[in-house]
Amino acid sequence: MRDEQTNDPEAAALQALGWTLSDDGRADRFLALTGLTPEQLRGRIGERSLLAALIRFLEAHEPDLVACAAFIGITPLQLVDVRRRLET
Repeated sequence: MRDEQTNDPEAAALQALGWTLSDDGRADRFLALTGLTPEQLRGRIGERSLLAALIRFLEAHEPDLVACAAFIGITPLQLVDVRRRLET
């Protein structure tokens, strides 16, 4: 895992959020499943619970989890570990 993600799980989760929102369909699914509006998402962007929920969303669709982890430069298991750390 890159050093910045090792020391700061929020950094990896924010990168995952950026990746998720880069695709309109994926972004729409995330917003629909969470019930958030884009404005609410912007207001909660730094909340650990929201970032953990985002990674859980990716975990629910393995191809997205794998692609997002590759984009960030970590393994899917490391991305799952990021979520676990955010939930503590």
